[in-house]
Amino acid sequence: MVPALLSLPQAQTLRSFPIYSAISTNVCGRHGHKIRGRSRVAIFSCANSDGQPESNPRRKRKVVEHLCLLKANKVLSDNEEKDMLDYLYTSQYRMRGIVAVSLGQISDQPKEDYTHAVFMRFRSKEDLTKFYENPFYLEVLKEHVEPYCHGLLNVDYESEVEDDILPIFRKGEAFNYGVEFVLLIAFVEDAISGPAENALTSLQELTMDFPSLIVQCTQGSNFNFSCEEYTHGMVIRFRSFEAFEIFLTSSKYRDVWKSKFEAIARKTLAIHFSVDPVGTEIM
Repeated sequence: MVPALLSLPQAQTLRSFPIYSAISTNVCGRHGHKIRGRSRVAIFSCANSDGQPESNPRRKRKVVEHLCLLKANKVLSDNEEKDMLDYLYTSQYRMRGIVAVSLGQISDQPKEDYTHAVFMRFRSKEDLTKFYENPFYLEVLKEHVEPYCHGLLNVDYESEVEDDILPIFRKGEAFNYGVEFVLLIAFVEDAISGPAENALTSLQELTMDFPSLIVQCTQGSNFNFSCEEYTHGMVIRFRSFEAFEIFLTSSKYRDVWKSKFEAIARKTLAIHFSVDPVGTEIM
C-alpha cells in the first residue's frame, strides 16, 4: 500500500537535513532487490522475529556487504530492466559465497542520478574477491548490465550479524517485505578513526531503540579501492515504508545526525528501495 503524501511542512523539515532527502512520497521497485586495509567491524540485528529487542547478547558472525549502485539509461525499457535485475538477482544461484541478495529500483532518484541498487552479502572477503573475478559475473556485467547502464558504483564493508541462520541469510517473514535503506558517508580525514567511529556507534545504538521498525542494520568501513568517494557504508532493513518514515523523521535520529555527523560528514548519499517477495517474474 502506498503511504499518504507528506504534507508541505513535513517535506520542508525533511529537506533541512541531508539524510532526510532519502524519503520519497511513494514507493517503487521491482524485486524489492582491490581491497584496502581500513576496516572496523560494528553491526547487529535489532530485534527478533516478533519485533522485540533481544534481551541477551548473542554470538556474532562476520559478513561482508557489497553495495552496487547503477545509473540506468533513460531509454531503458521494462523488459531490459527486468532482464538486468533478473540476472543480477539469480547470480546467487550460480556463484558460491553469496548468502543474500536484495535489489530494486531506487524510490527517490538522488542528485547523482543512480536509478537502481543491488545489495549482496558474502561470507568473507575471499568470497567477494572470487565474485568480482567470476567469469559468470563478468558475463552478466558485459551482456546484461553495461548495455543498459552508463555508471556504476561499488562499496564493500565488513560487519557482524547474529550467528543464526535467519539473520545471516536474511530469511524469514521479517525479511520478505520492507524497505532497504542504503547510506554512504564520506567522513573528513581527521575524523576517520575517532569521531567517525563514535558517530557510527551512536547511530548503531539508536537503531536498537526501534526494534518494531528495524529488522537488521549493518555498517562498516569501505574497503573497495575502486570507490574513494565514500569511507563508510550502512544498510538498514525497515519493516515497512511507514517504519522507514518514522525513524528518519524522529527527533532522536535528527539529534544524532546533527550532533555526531553533521560536522564531520563531508559527503553523503542516501537511497532506498522497496522489497517484495520474489515471485514468478524472476527467471
